[in-house]
Amino acid sequence: MFALTIRLAFEPFGHFYYLPMVPAVMITALFARRAAVVLSIGLAISANLWLVPRVSTLDAAANALLFAIVAWVIAEVCRRLTGSLRTSRALTRDLALREMLLDTILTSTPIVTLDRDGRTRRITPAAAALLGVSRAEAMDAPFHTLVPGFDEAALMVAQQGGEVLASSSSFWTISHPDGGRVPLTIHAHVLPDDITPEHIVLALADQSQSETIRQRERDLAEKLNSVWRLNSMGEMAATLAHEMNQPLTAAAVYLHAGQADLVKVGPAADDAGRALDLAKAQLLRAGDIIRRMRELLSTGSRTFTEERASQMIQDLGPVFTLIGRDTDVVIEIDANAEDDHVVVDRIQLQQALANLVRNAVDAVVGSEAGRVSIVGRSFGPEGYEIAVEDNGRGIPTDQRESIFQPMITTKAGGMGLGLSVTRSIVESHGAALTVGRSKLGGAAFTFRLPPSQELDAA
Repeated sequence: MFALTIRLAFEPFGHFYYLPMVPAVMITALFARRAAVVLSIGLAISANLWLVPRVSTLDAAANALLFAIVAWVIAEVCRRLTGSLRTSRALTRDLALREMLLDTILTSTPIVTLDRDGRTRRITPAAAALLGVSRAEAMDAPFHTLVPGFDEAALMVAQQGGEVLASSSSFWTISHPDGGRVPLTIHAHVLPDDITPEHIVLALADQSQSETIRQRERDLAEKLNSVWRLNSMGEMAATLAHEMNQPLTAAAVYLHAGQADLVKVGPAADDAGRALDLAKAQLLRAGDIIRRMRELLSTGSRTFTEERASQMIQDLGPVFTLIGRDTDVVIEIDANAEDDHVVVDRIQLQQALANLVRNAVDAVVGSEAGRVSIVGRSFGPEGYEIAVEDNGRGIPTDQRESIFQPMITTKAGGMGLGLSVTRSIVESHGAALTVGRSKLGGAAFTFRLPPSQELDAA
């Protein structure tokens, strides 16, 4: 109607025909659908035929058809333009959101960009904090002034992309003004040549926490190995004390009988008799030492504290991870943390559990898909049960008792003390170590620790 009004207003000055109706079609195409465009073209043709008399029907039809084609093309161009504008706005919003997300990520990520000469062109706040410098100090500074040892050779490696290793150790080391030392790793990414002035992107990673975890793993492994050696030595000493007591007693009896025979010889055998007296005294002294050793081993005191059984198992997780990684065996931990309070000697019980896991790993190492499972379950007032299972060949029924005897082993170079020491540790905690068939198909070693209330009452 607006276009028709303009058309009528210009009519006294000349015949404009369809020209004033084109904006109506364009505006309709910009804000409405194709059906509305078709309607606007139809209305424009109808209005023009009504206002302008034609010489012939053919002339009117030709002009109407030509207007319809031109108007439709213009409408499609307008619609495409509107779609492009909407797409452009959506892309602009998406790009802005991506830039905000990227800025947020980069703010919390240690990133440094270098030019071809190794000078710092951009540094994130996290990287500046990690390197112990301000962003203003780092800008345009050679990167080797921020990371000592990052020389020309390291820069050449960075220009190839990938991890840039330190020449002296596994990590690059940063010394902060407060005296702290931070180990870090550096990964390089090379930008395309048309991006300037940045050429290399360095991703820095703080290794302080992982190094602390590794050190704790090493310390725990050393403690467990130390306790293992001590317990093995104690078991060996107990075995030797038991086995040597009988031959020493027999030797003392024989010496006493020899003295009785020398008395019959007379004074000529006095010197030999005194020598036998000295030898018998030393044998009796040795027997006395052995008896005291046995008493110490059998009644030796331990430090018992209240612990959470599931936590003790989980604390060994890093050690089991290293064992599984070295042997290509999957070691799983499934420890229930409910009602798991027990009174134990933490180090010795962990050593016993580690020994059972090592034996299980040895049973499946080299086999396809070797698997070891450590399961902890609470049985309320009946105690907390720990089971170490594997999917190996298992232990024959006729050998399930003999494997706990000292000096009995099926391993090449083994001393046969591991399971014996483990059983001694378990029994000293008021539990019994049993062996059976695992659900995984191999062996299952199980013991149930009494609850802390029961041990306190005892």
